[in-house]
Amino acid sequence: MAYSKNLIDLDKKYLVHPLTHPKDLQKHPPRIIVEGKGVKMWDIDGKEYIDGFAGLWCMAVGHNHPKIIEAVHKQMKKLCYFTSFHGASSPPSIELAAKLASMFNKKYNLTRSWFMCGGSEVNETNIKMARLYWQVQGKTEKGKIISRRFSYHGMGIATTAATGIFPFHWNIEPLAQGFIQCAAPYCYQCEYDKEYGQCEFECIKDLEDTIANEGADTIAAFIAEPVIGSGGVIPPFKEYFPRIREICDKNNILLIIDEVITGFGRTGKMFGHEHWGGIRPDMLSLAKGISSGHIPLGAAVMNAKIYDTIGEFQDERLPIMHGFTYMNHPVACAAGLANIEIIEKEGLVKKSAENGKYLLKGLNSLRRYKSVGDVRGMGMLASIELVGDKEKRTPILPENSAPDALVDECWKRGVYIRSSTMETIAIAPALIMDKKTIDRIINVLDECIPIMEKNLMG
Repeated sequence: MAYSKNLIDLDKKYLVHPLTHPKDLQKHPPRIIVEGKGVKMWDIDGKEYIDGFAGLWCMAVGHNHPKIIEAVHKQMKKLCYFTSFHGASSPPSIELAAKLASMFNKKYNLTRSWFMCGGSEVNETNIKMARLYWQVQGKTEKGKIISRRFSYHGMGIATTAATGIFPFHWNIEPLAQGFIQCAAPYCYQCEYDKEYGQCEFECIKDLEDTIANEGADTIAAFIAEPVIGSGGVIPPFKEYFPRIREICDKNNILLIIDEVITGFGRTGKMFGHEHWGGIRPDMLSLAKGISSGHIPLGAAVMNAKIYDTIGEFQDERLPIMHGFTYMNHPVACAAGLANIEIIEKEGLVKKSAENGKYLLKGLNSLRRYKSVGDVRGMGMLASIELVGDKEKRTPILPENSAPDALVDECWKRGVYIRSSTMETIAIAPALIMDKKTIDRIINVLDECIPIMEKNLMG
């Protein structure tokens, strides 16, 4: 199919791009992608690219998987849409809820799900349900939400306040009230200037101190990503989450695990929280990999106790006063069911673990460059933190210039990766990517890093 070149002019004139300065499109034309298949995609000029970021962390099974397309087409011929408000339902939403319940540790009793369009809606929902859970029990002061610095939880008015990447907060104040940030397990840039193995887990103590200062009776939930994503791809040290679970239990605080990025095989486990034994989520936030980006879909999952408690204490004349038009969408849920079947039948979780080690090994080979300060990751989720001084771990100036420059150089050579606000580049390919294609990504980075260093570091 031929595409008109005036699409670039129309884009500049009419379309709004997220996380893009309006002046950027005057300096650089939009990157118009017209086709995708597997781990490859093609732009309006026919140039081929390796998608090293799975769209936006999400395309676990790759672009345009025929089985998902078939499932969507089949469902659309039967029922494109009907509301799920007021007790209405459709077969795919019921089946997907039952499927998810079967995938979690039975001891956790994570049996209640509802589906929306993406991670921001999911986290907004779980935050509201956490507050509702306490308030129907008469604990009306338990409304605060604790999150972590460098965390990302969405773009809604509440989820922006929960997000700990502070540029997201600028120029949109006042933020939603009742959101507090504490320290993250960011060992490479420890805000206490400690080294792992020689510290007293000050970042964990900061959560305890925050609870003590705010008062446990005022806190509804603690929300955390298993691996911090947009904040720099930061896996925690092994002791972190077991201690967090203990602290939440001790203080009667719900634990919301935000698996929007880490769910469905991304980290080498089906769900990121499975890496640390005994991490019992009270609520889970899922999106991205649940449909591999083919149809907008996310899932807010809660422990049956939360749902049953709301049912017991909520006035029978008052329903759960929450819902979005496209909740439990039958076509989206059909895509989710097909996607999960592909992940399971093709053994993509195991493949993610194996090829993730290969990816991390390749990225570690780049540590020889003076700008490569840290390499980290789990499964097919990895990052490089770029520094101007390895000893001081300070950024290349001007800040954020190095990741953007490196991403641009890679794009010129047919590889798409992403820059982060935290002086990092992130690599998160589809779980189906083979070692040969991973090698190509590493080779392109190997070619581009010296160019970036020459241009920005002299």
